[in-house]
Amino acid sequence: MSHDASVLFNRLLARGKFRHVQILLKVAELGSLQRAADSIGMTQSSVTQGLAYLERLLEVQLFERHARGVRPTQACEDLLPVARRMLIGVADGAEVVAARRQRIGGAIRLVASVGAMNGLLLDVLPRFAQRHPDITVHLSEAEGDDQLLAIARGEADLVACRRPPVIPEGWHFMPVREDRFAVLARADHPLARKRSLGWPQLVDETWLLAPAGSAARERFDELTANLPHPIRTYPVVTRSTAMLWWLSQQENLLSFLPLNFVRPLLDAGLLRELKLRPLYMLEPLGLMCPIAGPFGAWRQLVDFMNPEVPH
Repeated sequence: MSHDASVLFNRLLARGKFRHVQILLKVAELGSLQRAADSIGMTQSSVTQGLAYLERLLEVQLFERHARGVRPTQACEDLLPVARRMLIGVADGAEVVAARRQRIGGAIRLVASVGAMNGLLLDVLPRFAQRHPDITVHLSEAEGDDQLLAIARGEADLVACRRPPVIPEGWHFMPVREDRFAVLARADHPLARKRSLGWPQLVDETWLLAPAGSAARERFDELTANLPHPIRTYPVVTRSTAMLWWLSQQENLLSFLPLNFVRPLLDAGLLRELKLRPLYMLEPLGLMCPIAGPFGAWRQLVDFMNPEVPH
């Protein structure tokens, strides 16, 4: 850390307040001192004074006035992501402390990918809550590198995800549920009645694609690269299960996605898996968890999800 940064850091520690962070974010969000004051239950003069105090601490202008209110300066724009993380951290801390005060069992900070939420946690967490009503699970969503950042920052007790290519030092991956790719369609799609399908029978269909860079899109592109002619694609690219279901009801669309990602839609009968052969397997879904203690409430969830432990 540079000398100037160290000076600002120590000054903020000694004289800064969380209220200053809240004021900064609300003024930036609403573009008005009065609306920001109303939204957080303060007077406009108090917001103005708090903002001026923060600008003096940082020795930088944070907002510029214009005819309709204020706009963030570039310095303010640089600060906003940090301020948001700080306020989220304060809120998370309040939740953890409140859970500790109200429940004997404590709290678990669980970070999960969308795939793990749909294919694993929707089934597991209700049963876990029934067995351990004294434990609060604080669930947040993150993908890929953001999961690793949550571990590095000490913001996660457990991470529910697919087995990653690199596992952080001091952690290990516990597989819980096998997974594979699947071709999906609405329940009354003409191909849903077929007992077995191959790619030649799917080449003339219209496909709803997963986003570029996703495992499903990469595998799909590999499998369709050598087909006789380019496939037809729908002009929406999404990983939203709600949008997938809705568009599939409107059109005869096919999708290629991890089976457990759409497990809730399959279980509800809203989508159907077409019987494509061969099957294309994926890394399993499971938990990344610390190898060593201190062991807290999260150990209860690990033991509950361990496939070798009877539920």
